[in-house]
Amino acid sequence: MPKTAFNAIENSVSAFLGGAGVSLVELEKPDELPEARDRREILVRLVFDKVAYLFKANRDELAFTTTEISFIQELLAAFEGLYGGFSAQGYAAHFRTALLTSLTDIAVARYLRGDRKGVFWPVESLIQLLKNLSYQRYEGTPASTGFLVYRSQLDDFVDSLKTSHYNWFDLGKARQRISADFFRNPLTYRFVDGLRALFVCDIRMNVKGTIQTGSPRPRKSIEQLAWRDTQTLLGKAGEAAFAIFVNEVSEVEVVLDGGRLLVWRKGVWGVYDPDIFREFFAGHLDKRSVHSLIGSIYSLSKSRHGTVVLIAAEGTDLEALRKGSVGGRGSLSRALIEHVRGRKLGTLKRTGELSRILSSDGMTVINRKGELLDTGVIVDTSQVKGLITGGGRTTAASAASHFGHVVKVSEDGPVELYRAGKRVYRFG
Repeated sequence: MPKTAFNAIENSVSAFLGGAGVSLVELEKPDELPEARDRREILVRLVFDKVAYLFKANRDELAFTTTEISFIQELLAAFEGLYGGFSAQGYAAHFRTALLTSLTDIAVARYLRGDRKGVFWPVESLIQLLKNLSYQRYEGTPASTGFLVYRSQLDDFVDSLKTSHYNWFDLGKARQRISADFFRNPLTYRFVDGLRALFVCDIRMNVKGTIQTGSPRPRKSIEQLAWRDTQTLLGKAGEAAFAIFVNEVSEVEVVLDGGRLLVWRKGVWGVYDPDIFREFFAGHLDKRSVHSLIGSIYSLSKSRHGTVVLIAAEGTDLEALRKGSVGGRGSLSRALIEHVRGRKLGTLKRTGELSRILSSDGMTVINRKGELLDTGVIVDTSQVKGLITGGGRTTAASAASHFGHVVKVSEDGPVELYRAGKRVYRFG
């Protein structure tokens, strides 16, 4: 029964871990837990009906991050708890359905509540409320909104806003707890849209007020899409604070410290963890450029713009890689490319040019210093060894990865990492 139940969630657990292999087997020696070989393996002992089992996850190419390990531990704790409630004979199908539809939601709520054991249900209720709102439309426009959940003293948080470009509005006597009819009036999500304004609440989901930006400047698309301003707010809101949004493409995003994001997309939770990209590019791209690329890649994924980016290995012969150019031999195209060639990713990001370059057709090539070498490249896919399943970008990414490290964004959102002709990670 535990193995059958695990089969119901195996695909979603693997997807959350970027395509890692996962399994559940009965322990031959119940009192002994094997030791993980390194950070590329997760081993957790579970007990069902007094029988010990071993959960195993492995990802040969990339180590698991602290966020992934912590989240999976919460998920497995919830798995044990649910199993105890549905182990009665005749309820196997009920249990598999509950696991398939609810387990990752439970794990997200457990992860967000941290060490506050009594606040699981308020967090879970907010998640469900926002998932329901993601289906809402108003005059043809998707509903969007956001909440910042503070973990410090409210007065301290409000005082910290005085030196920022955010304005605080205290709801006073109108304060209320988040409930199922919170968004009954469209004004709640039209006025507080999650872009320029946020609700502020405590961990028990008591709404205290709203904050809104007073900045007259237009926000850069990459900064806005990757929630850079929200990251700054979390630093003022106390340890374990988080923000949660329904965005303009009807996804639920949870913003955590360190640039980490939990994203509910296409009915499945995933984690966008910068540490995964830092490890993947370590020694192949300078740290500042990695930071610029992480936000840009997520922004493209969220706005549904596809791209392929190659971090070229030292000594790469671009002519051996190139089959052609999107701009052809046109003098205007060559002039535009020359304008950005040799410039660093950070500079291109600040000017707003990076997102426009990456969202154009063809592959963008960068060296390990973070300097743009070329863009609009049509890849010679004859470098691909074996059968590749997928479209043109997948084939191009696989072929280009023989010349370095490749990150690919699909037009429908998924982000994939390639090395030596092989996909090693997938998000979304």
